[in-house]
Amino acid sequence: MPKLNRDGVEIYFEDHGRGPAVLLTHGYSAASTMWRDQVAALREDHRVIVWDMRGHGRSDYPEDQGLYSEANTVADMAALLDHCSVDTAVIGGLSLGGYSSLAFHLAHSGRTRALMLFDTGPGFRKDDARDAWNKYALSRADALDRDGLSALSSSDEVQQARHRSADGLARAARGMLTQRDAGVINSLPGIAVPTLVLVGADDTNFLAATDYMAVKIPNAVKVVIPDAGHAANIHQPAAFNDAMRSFLATLP
Repeated sequence: MPKLNRDGVEIYFEDHGRGPAVLLTHGYSAASTMWRDQVAALREDHRVIVWDMRGHGRSDYPEDQGLYSEANTVADMAALLDHCSVDTAVIGGLSLGGYSSLAFHLAHSGRTRALMLFDTGPGFRKDDARDAWNKYALSRADALDRDGLSALSSSDEVQQARHRSADGLARAARGMLTQRDAGVINSLPGIAVPTLVLVGADDTNFLAATDYMAVKIPNAVKVVIPDAGHAANIHQPAAFNDAMRSFLATLP
């Protein structure tokens, strides 16, 4: 199993195909297994890199809470590109993975060829909205501490994942799912790379966020997948893959 060792934390990843690079990041409490259909759809003409965030799947679950953060997630993504000798890539992700893709662009715009944001949001400008989100994230962590892996959500991308324990997921909820400031949402008008914003029509929690990103990101392409929920890539893989491939075909 290929792994990247970054400062003593081993990060599991897979590197498929040849061609322009695409880095896909899964959602919170999911894993790289959620991208199977997308790897199969792209690998003939793209290089597709998928990975497990720290505390998830086949990556390490460090015990130090300080090793779980938005900054470490972004640094892991950059280190994966370095390890694979990739200078620039299409950066995409679902849910937390989509937010992390925006955070990556904020830190590394020069390495971002394009963005693909799936069933996600850009964070919060107002402190009270961010506080409410963080309260939710911390409640997820508390439930995992109390009930173990049985506390995981029933969302399809989560149910596909296999985690060794709930400990890393609880730390990830406290350090990676929580948010600190409005930096990401404030960065949207300055995004100059091509951007796909996609959401499942039944993913009611993220419809408004998708509309907001489609308006705020210059020249963003918005796609709504019918009969799909939060895991739009799993619920309607053919339509999802068609939208993704159509977008990628427009890139210079």
